[in-house]
Amino acid sequence: MKTARRALIVIGALVMTYAVTGALTDADVKGGALVFLIGVLVAHDAVLLPIAIGAGALIGRLVPVRQRAFVRAGLLASLAVTVVAVPLVLARGRAADNPSLLPLHYGRGLLEAYAVIWAAVAVAAVRSRRHR
Repeated sequence: MKTARRALIVIGALVMTYAVTGALTDADVKGGALVFLIGVLVAHDAVLLPIAIGAGALIGRLVPVRQRAFVRAGLLASLAVTVVAVPLVLARGRAADNPSLLPLHYGRGLLEAYAVIWAAVAVAAVRSRRHR
């Protein structure tokens, strides 16, 4: 395990070095890309990471040990769906003169996706409990 972890660290460092070198030597990359990357880093460390730590602490306190993996999987799936769906739900690109652009009710679709995810979590948790 220790060897795999070290290999992944080395591979990650090499990929990041390649990306930074490419960004610094590319004439088409402007300062806006750097501002964007710094913004993403700050948003991750100031917003997303504390939420993830808080959610993990709540799961540890409120959810029984046997069910924690299911709840974590449900939260991870919900997060992935949310990241994809938020731009559609906010409908920033919707135009009044073009009804075929973003034509669906994406908020309702997001809620339906949550319902499917958490129904699957509930079914898996119940099945796991019955097998024990």
